[in-house]
Amino acid sequence: MTEKQAKPVTGQRSTKQRAAIAELLSATDDFLSAQQLHDKLRERGESIGLTTVYRNLTALTESKQIDAIWDGSGETRYRHCSTGHHHHLVCRECGTTVEVQADPVERWASRIAADNGFTDITHTVEIFGTCADCS
Repeated sequence: MTEKQAKPVTGQRSTKQRAAIAELLSATDDFLSAQQLHDKLRERGESIGLTTVYRNLTALTESKQIDAIWDGSGETRYRHCSTGHHHHLVCRECGTTVEVQADPVERWASRIAADNGFTDITHTVEIFGTCADCS
């Protein structure tokens, strides 16, 4: 299994459909919507319903095998990321995404949580803008 291949979801049965979704996400660096994934799977000849795509994306996200971001338009987009905890810079024009480590954000989140008596925190940070190629 290569670093970019998805692993089976812990505690859940691996299905042909889930494997096809994970494989497709592993083959791209782009964030894709459930509809885009569904369309690409159908183009490849997969017999899969949109509801099944959503259900499997939820399972893959909950098991932290894929990242999910809300793109600001009301749609969630999904991508397989090969690194641990990180954040994203996302171009609003073309969708180019850069994974970034943000140690100052990590320290800030920990401090704010501690100052307010919170423990066992998680967070996500997505920064949307226009990349150099689209500027």
